[in-house]
Amino acid sequence: MAQKRVTVYVLSGFLGSGKTTLLTKAIDHFTEAGHKPAVIMNEIGEVNLDGQLVASEVPMSQLLGGCICCSSRGDLATALHELVTGEQPDVIFIESTGIANPLEIIDEVTDASLVIPVELKAVITVVDAPQLLELNRTSRGKTYRLMKEQIRCANLLLLNKTDLLEAMALQEVDALVREWNPHASVHFTVFSQIDMRLIEMLEEEGQTPFADAGHSTGHPNAEHAHASHHEAGHDHAQHEQDSHHHHSHSHVMAYTHFFERAVDSNAFEELVSKLPQEVYRAKGILSFSDTSSRFLFQYAYREMDFVKITPKGEVPDVAVFIGENFSKDAVRSALLKLEAMSDIAAES
Repeated sequence: MAQKRVTVYVLSGFLGSGKTTLLTKAIDHFTEAGHKPAVIMNEIGEVNLDGQLVASEVPMSQLLGGCICCSSRGDLATALHELVTGEQPDVIFIESTGIANPLEIIDEVTDASLVIPVELKAVITVVDAPQLLELNRTSRGKTYRLMKEQIRCANLLLLNKTDLLEAMALQEVDALVREWNPHASVHFTVFSQIDMRLIEMLEEEGQTPFADAGHSTGHPNAEHAHASHHEAGHDHAQHEQDSHHHHSHSHVMAYTHFFERAVDSNAFEELVSKLPQEVYRAKGILSFSDTSSRFLFQYAYREMDFVKITPKGEVPDVAVFIGENFSKDAVRSALLKLEAMSDIAAES
């Protein structure tokens, strides 16, 4: 009798699009339906902050300090094997870092499926609709091209944050993603809220193109995606030959700052609001000198949010800043100055 295969879903989408929000909703849905979910979470930073939002009873593997599709490549198969054999889940969600190209992850999972009983069912891409529209109208550039690849690889597309767009703008961005990926199911969402049965329907209706293992995914966009993938510099043969292989997200950088003391909440909020435009994502867990609770903060494209949190385990006060070619020294200096101000205030 054939061994039961574990269903795998990849959650893709650029930084701050709403992947973790979707992940927590999906976990709740599958758990309530009597299935056992597990998670592989990839962070470009050194600390798994998004993992704090996942219920502690959910088995999780963490791939930190790099992108799943390059510096952490190979670790994914190991994480899959450990979860499958150690936890025996029914479904595994892989939340990739926002700078990952899903095609690399498809290759990794389908390679692993040759020796591990896993089956990749779908790539679900969450799109920050206002951000994509702004990039399409203005700068475009590397981030725009990466978002395009994430959209092309998807079976299910969530156009998220649609409440921030007028009707005409929404039609414009909808037409754009349908042009790039005419095969995916597209849904407008706010806070990544969808009927989770749509994910299961991807499997039931035969829309899942990943039944065959190996590099040939059978994806309706596979030929197109592979072509554009190579145009972006992701040639696997070249990857083996050239240790200086440049990925399509090589322009993205991250700075992780560990705080030695609590800082003033208002001063920190002001600092974040004045971050250089090149920093488009930040998140962290902090203690503030003027509050008793610890907070998880999220910052994406000039919007900031703070949520009270009781961290799981020993989690330091830490913040991760992600962007394109920004000065890490400038961000570090500003944060150290903020900490020094806290010392002065405490002494006075």
